[in-house]
Amino acid sequence: QVQLVESGGGLVQAGDSLRLSCTGSGRTFSSLVMGWFRQAPGKEREFVSSIRVSGSRTDYSDSVKGRFTISSDNTKNTVYLQMNSLKPEDTAVYYCAADIRTWRSLGQLRTSDAYVFWGQGTQVTVSS
Repeated sequence: QVQLVESGGGLVQAGDSLRLSCTGSGRTFSSLVMGWFRQAPGKEREFVSSIRVSGSRTDYSDSVKGRFTISSDNTKNTVYLQMNSLKPEDTAVYYCAADIRTWRSLGQLRTSDAYVFWGQGTQVTVSS
């Protein structure tokens, strides 16, 4: 089993920055693929970013590319999502996800069905 613990959400103004953290346990960290998703009230869960921890290969949705950065620190078993230039439309609950199937394509990793393990979510609210 893989267990995930998230932190870093909060209330900020447009243009501010936040860094979300997701710490995993129960599996060798480098053997995982990790993803960030978000869900706003009344909307479907949407893909934000993914990373292959072993090779640091990353992917981003068009809505966050250039503003968000995903990274990993293997010594801390932690994946980060650095969010800069935040916009009100970024307001959502952000979820960390993990899976052991490291051979999945980037396209597959953009779907929530690709991940078995999920964190509890952390709220990000951006005021205008």
